[in-house]
Amino acid sequence: MTNHRLTVPEGAASERLDVYLATALSLPRNRIQKLLLADAITVNGQSERASYRVQPGDQLSVTEETPAAASAPAPQLAIIFEDADLLVVDKPAGLAMHLGPGLEGEATVADFARLHTTDPDPERPGIVHRLDRDTSGLVILAKTPEAKAYLQQQFASRAVHKTYSALVVGRPAPDGAVIRLPLDRDTARPLRRSVVPGGREAVTRYRTVQTYPSYTLLEASPETGRTHQIRVHLASIGHPVAGDTLYGPPRRPLGLARQFLHASALEFTAPSGRHLQLTSPLPSDLEAVTRQLEKQV
Repeated sequence: MTNHRLTVPEGAASERLDVYLATALSLPRNRIQKLLLADAITVNGQSERASYRVQPGDQLSVTEETPAAASAPAPQLAIIFEDADLLVVDKPAGLAMHLGPGLEGEATVADFARLHTTDPDPERPGIVHRLDRDTSGLVILAKTPEAKAYLQQQFASRAVHKTYSALVVGRPAPDGAVIRLPLDRDTARPLRRSVVPGGREAVTRYRTVQTYPSYTLLEASPETGRTHQIRVHLASIGHPVAGDTLYGPPRRPLGLARQFLHASALEFTAPSGRHLQLTSPLPSDLEAVTRQLEKQV
């Protein structure tokens, strides 16, 4: 059995309880709702509905039954930074964060984290945020339950600054802007997210780094952490991420085998109080695409 305890920080938005916990714990919202129905979540020691609006200072407790741990060989991941509380790794494209439907028997980031953490969560040990399977780049892993709780609070209060490199189709105008469009699950296509009036708040900043004849390299910084946020936001303004067949054209261009999206930088304060600014260069498959495009300029 795993128990998560969180304190809603000062300045936190008055979000629905299920929305707040889904973000803070990196869990699907429907899973949070099932836990609420099972009275496995309390607010200040009392059961509440999913629609309850969290307030600064609220004491949240989430109790999960421990599923059988899946065994898989741990992948080898490059460690960018490590201290007593956390490590930051460079996740390659094609590697899932943790097991899910259709991934049985596959190695995941969770298998790697299991070797480096004392977090008792058997399903998502040390995991405080996620990258899509085919998105590469920097991921923070907590090494202790205390560090995990601290980092979850940092993400919930939007104190972690994330930067992505994204190659998009066409040329966005203006060269830099803030996209504020609410997102939610696409009811017609459950694997997708869509811009939905009344959906969950989602904010993405972008700026142009380099232009090419038919593509633009952007630096994108999500202020919120919704599923597929950058991909949906850029597609919604008419400039899908190159190679993203879920939100863009069905055929991948430029020899891409996945979407051109890389978590290139992280800036945050570690539990030790140390301010960290970490970067990851483009992996070889994406760098090859930019070299190809530079020949066209």
